[in-house]
Amino acid sequence: MTLCNFKSFLLLLFLTWPFYSLSQLSFFPEAHAAEIQVAVASNFHNPLKEIIEEFEKKTEHKTLIISGSTGKLYAQILNGAPFHIFLAADSLRPQLLEKNGGAIYGTQISYALGKISLWSPNLDAISETVKSTLLRKNFSHIAMANPITAPYGKAALQTLKKLGLWNVIQHNVVQGENINQAFQFVFTNNAQLGFVSLAQILDPKIFHKGKRIDIPEEYYDPIKQDAVILANGKSNEGAISLWKFLQSDISKKIIKKYGYGLP
Repeated sequence: MTLCNFKSFLLLLFLTWPFYSLSQLSFFPEAHAAEIQVAVASNFHNPLKEIIEEFEKKTEHKTLIISGSTGKLYAQILNGAPFHIFLAADSLRPQLLEKNGGAIYGTQISYALGKISLWSPNLDAISETVKSTLLRKNFSHIAMANPITAPYGKAALQTLKKLGLWNVIQHNVVQGENINQAFQFVFTNNAQLGFVSLAQILDPKIFHKGKRIDIPEEYYDPIKQDAVILANGKSNEGAISLWKFLQSDISKKIIKKYGYGLP
């Protein structure tokens, strides 16, 4: 039996005993209500809230969302945080958790492809291109997420280095712990512009405010966002039900609405 087939066999065994099969069409409203703790990368907090609303309409399960940078959440999981599902902003951390036994082997899935934009609420702060905007330096501060702990921060840094501008503007950079904090710096005018996720700009609360330039995808490594059922979720019926719901057409419609690509 090949490794791929063995992995599929283990996943099928896990999902069919003692709970249910992937072939079932329902999201198990007949199961006992469970509380699910979901750790989610900050950029995906609002789309997940919408997905959870739809999920809870169809089940009796209740969900608690804990958001933060992917790196910080990963560290909390390693230190024993009682999360059931992890929605990361990369594929590396879920993969590592599968390998070290912190997640259920075979449950890593890609749920979204992230995109970054240079954005400002002030129309005059953004020029025609990213390079021209940054070179004219019509700003005192530019925000980005921490490139060590946040994949969107890493993408911003890669963009600046690709353009050869990191050394030019690094003294103007203010770093947020995660992409939400970076966004808040710009939204509250503590930074005049910043690298944020496209999903944040397309949020219904701020849609059409300001001006943005979407960063060409060849400027940064693909932001493949993966989810995984953690070891704590193995016996949580709600966690497995939500994991399935993330792959539903309902969830995919919400994910696309926020500007993400689908794997």
